[in-house]
Amino acid sequence: MKTTAEFQLPAREVYGKWSLPMVEIFETVEGEGMSQGFPTVFVRSFHCNLRCKWCDTPYSFAPAKPAFEATIDEIVRKVARYSSRRICFTGGEPLIHRQKSAALIQALARLDHIVDVHIETNGAIDLGPFARMREKDPLLMKKMRFVMDYKLAASGETKKMIRDNFDSLLDQDEIKFVIGSDEDFDQAKTVIERFHKKGQVLFSPVWASMPPKRLVEKVLVEPLPQVKVSLQLHKIIWDPNERGV
Repeated sequence: MKTTAEFQLPAREVYGKWSLPMVEIFETVEGEGMSQGFPTVFVRSFHCNLRCKWCDTPYSFAPAKPAFEATIDEIVRKVARYSSRRICFTGGEPLIHRQKSAALIQALARLDHIVDVHIETNGAIDLGPFARMREKDPLLMKKMRFVMDYKLAASGETKKMIRDNFDSLLDQDEIKFVIGSDEDFDQAKTVIERFHKKGQVLFSPVWASMPPKRLVEKVLVEPLPQVKVSLQLHKIIWDPNERGV
C-alpha cells in the first residue's frame, strides 16, 4: 500500500536497541546486478508481503520461523567484523519493517568502511519515505541504493506492484525483472516504456522456463540496448539450493 508517511527516527542510542527478526548474516560475493562479483555482506531479515511462485528463499517468511532476533546495534557489530565494503540488505522483504528498516539502513551506512548499501526490495512496498530519507542525508545519497524487483505475470504477484515507486528511483538504483516466459518479457518491455525514468534495468532469467541463451537472443532481437542481462552468479558457483553463499 502506498503511503506518504515520513520516518521520524529517535537518537541512535534509542533505535540501536530496536530488534528485528532475522534469517542470516553472512559474507560472500554478490550474485547479480551492478555489484555482481564484489565481496558483500548479506543481511537477510525475516517476513515478506508477497508469495512469488518461483521464490528461492521460502525460509524467509511464514510458515518458516526467524532464525534469531537481533538489535540494530548487534547487527551492525556483526557486519563490522567482515572486510567487505558492500552490504546487501535483503529478505524476504527488508523494508517491511518500515521505521526499523530505515533505522538499520542508516546505521549500516554509517560504518566508515562501507561504500554501498543496496536494498533488494520487491516493488510492493512504498519507497517514497525511504527515498525522502535518502534525499535528506548526503551520506545515504552516496551509499544507499534500491534494487527494485518488479514482479511479472509468472510470479503471481504483479497486481501488487506500486508503479509510483519508479518516481523514487535515481540513476544509482536498479530495476530487476525476473523473466520466466515470453509473456513476462513483453510485460517487462511495456513497463519500461511506460514507467521507467531512472535506474539500470536488469533482466534475470528463470532458468527452468527461460534459458539464459533465449533471454539474450530476445534482448538483442527486440532490441533493448540499455538492458543488462543478469545471471545469478551464486547459483553457478554453488548448488542452487545451498544457503549462506
